Amino acid sequence: MTFRSVLTVILLSMALVTFTSCSKSAKKTEGEEAFSSTDMSEGDLQLNADSDSGKAGGLQTVYFDYNSSKLTGTTIATLKDNAAFLSKNTIDIQIEGHCDERGGVQYNLALGEKRADAVKKYLIGQGIAAARISTVTFGKERPLAFGHDEDSWSKNRRGNFVITATNK
Repeated sequence: MTFRSVLTVILLSMALVTFTSCSKSAKKTEGEEAFSSTDMSEGDLQLNADSDSGKAGGLQTVYFDYNSSKLTGTTIATLKDNAAFLSKNTIDIQIEGHCDERGGVQYNLALGEKRADAVKKYLIGQGIAAARISTVTFGKERPLAFGHDEDSWSKNRRGNFVITATNK
């Protein structure tokens, strides 16, 4: 096998593993229901639960316009709800900045960072302690939707909230 053939096999294998793990995590088992903020008390909140899966209590994923880290009216409304949830629950979070597949790797890593930072700055302005919030960027490396159209891209331009500590 040539180097190019080996590289192709490796990349295809990685894509298959990523697709399989993402599709398995997106499936609901029989009887499984989405969580809402009224369903969960702080004691029910789990480490590494995230808003993309709907298992992070009342925390909701926020979405961004194409090529932007600006907070829209819809995003701000969601962030107000997230701030209220964080005020009532002494948990720490990580905000993940994500992008759609368009654009280069470095560009999307920078844009994902700007998105996560914009969300963090807003939450701090709402009275959430900066020490409770960390950020990370994944750029376009962890999509939720794998289509190559606006519907898929809009789902990937997001800020996902992950619970990193429950302070009881």
